[in-house]
Amino acid sequence: MKVAVTGASGFVGGAVCRELVARGVTTHGFGRRADVPSAHLGGASYRAWDLVHGPLRDAPRVDAVVHCAGSVADWGPTAEIFAGNLIGTRNALAAFPGARFVHVSTASVYDPFRPSVMATEDEAPVDRYLNAYGASKAAAERAVLARGGAGDGDVIVLRPHAVYGPGDRALLPRLLAAVRGPVLPAAGTGRQRVSLTCVGNLARACVLAATGPVASGVFNITDAFPVTVDGALREILRERGVRARPVYAPARLAGPLAAAVEGAFLLARRREPPRLTRYAVGHLAVERTLDITAAREVLGYRPHPTTFAGAASW
Repeated sequence: MKVAVTGASGFVGGAVCRELVARGVTTHGFGRRADVPSAHLGGASYRAWDLVHGPLRDAPRVDAVVHCAGSVADWGPTAEIFAGNLIGTRNALAAFPGARFVHVSTASVYDPFRPSVMATEDEAPVDRYLNAYGASKAAAERAVLARGGAGDGDVIVLRPHAVYGPGDRALLPRLLAAVRGPVLPAAGTGRQRVSLTCVGNLARACVLAATGPVASGVFNITDAFPVTVDGALREILRERGVRARPVYAPARLAGPLAAAVEGAFLLARRREPPRLTRYAVGHLAVERTLDITAAREVLGYRPHPTTFAGAASW
């Protein structure tokens, strides 16, 4: 079997390549970087390809594609984020007609204006989003599912939430950057539950979707069980050896404050993201849990529990 992986130079794509190669699957990696260490890809072949510039004209013939490429920014120019997530997805679809298409989406396609309490796959996409990231990922999902509806190959959509693990350059660094002396500011109460997704669990789900007998569907992908925000934050700080503790601001205060901070950044035309955003508050201050029954029963997904053991070396 032959599988192509987009975004192979990145955090999730690299993990998927390593998992596929470890299972004896011929793997072709593609990414924006000119060169990537072989160890990052597990020995998979690699070619540079920036998806926003158009389809790959001489793409190899493969049985399946795992589409991990895209923008993970929750702040920035809308056009750039849509280019990375929607245009890039359309170009990946065009490059591999007929191949099974496994689209790595996000739980950010669920309604950001209300808690997600063991949300099931039929609750998204929705018609309202806080930022271009959620809206662009929802649009990309619709493009993928439209191809499936047209009969041009199998399509599977995976929805992880807050992917973490070795090689993470987004979630963990942003969290640690928020520490101020002995305090890690957070929103909510800390008791709210959240579903997280270890990159190893996600990589295994991608392999199941790309190589297994299931031809179509939308599946939430998380660790085995939800955890509390406070428990997760304290474990991360402990594993990293950071002498700080979470201190919580009520969501009713954090939300308006985040909106004000965003407004100030927009007026100043600053490209870097503010430390506090409504998107971040929405994912920490209320419950964000996903039901993974479909993934367990249909895909045969068997996830490990959430753990940050070894995070000191990430």
